[in-house]
Amino acid sequence: MIGETVKKWCSENNIEISDMQLKQFEKYAALLKEWNEKMNLTAITDDEGIAVKHFIDSISILKFCSLDKKEKLIDIGTGAGFPGIPLKIMRPEIKLTLLDSLNKRLVFLETVCKELGIDAEMIHARAEEGSQKKELRENFDIAISRAVANLPALCEYCIPYVKKGGYFISMKGPDGDKELKQAEEAMDILGGKLSRTEILSLPDDSRRTVIFISKNKNTPMAYPRRGQKINKNPL
Repeated sequence: MIGETVKKWCSENNIEISDMQLKQFEKYAALLKEWNEKMNLTAITDDEGIAVKHFIDSISILKFCSLDKKEKLIDIGTGAGFPGIPLKIMRPEIKLTLLDSLNKRLVFLETVCKELGIDAEMIHARAEEGSQKKELRENFDIAISRAVANLPALCEYCIPYVKKGGYFISMKGPDGDKELKQAEEAMDILGGKLSRTEILSLPDDSRRTVIFISKNKNTPMAYPRRGQKINKNPL
C-alpha cells in the first residue's frame, strides 16, 4: 500500500520513481514501525499516514526544485530521517548530511541507510552548535528542515550552514506564510533573502507551505546564538 500511494503521487506530479526506489520506501516504513516499538520516532504508524505525511510530504519539494545535481544537502533536526532520507532515495546523487541532537535517533538512521543501501553523514549535535564548526559552517548548497520552530528561530538555526548562492528550505504547515513578516529581520541579519514560497496539498488534503530563502551574504560570526536566546528572543 505504501509503495502504491507514493507511486500514484509521483505519477500525478510527473516525478519518475523506479521499482527499486519503491522497495526502499517499503523497507524504510517497515524499519520505522519496528524501531518505533523500542523508541519514540513517530506518532504516525499506519501505512497511509507514513506514505502521505512522511514520505510524500518529504519529497514534495521535488515539485519545485529538481535536486538533480550532486548538491550537498543537510537535514537539520532530521528526527526519524525526514525529509533527508526520502529525498536521498529519490535523488541518490545528492550528498546528504543528517543532523540531530539525539544520538539514538542517529543509530536508527544509520541502520536505515545500511538496509536501504544509501550513504549519508551523521552529525550528533544541536543545530546551533553544529554550524559553529568550521567544517559545517557555510558548507552546504541546501539546508532543509521540517522542524516545528517558528521561522525566525529556524532561520538562525539553519542559514549559517548554507554557502553563498545556496538555499535554506523551510517546510511548514498551512500557515507558514504568515511567519514570513516576522522573519524578515532575521533573514537580513543572517545573510538570507526570501526567494519564493510554494503552497501544495497532500493526498489527504492537508496543506503545506514551502519557503525558499536564498543565501546572499555570509552570516556574521555572532550567529547563531545559544538555543535559549534564539527561542526566547528571536531576531
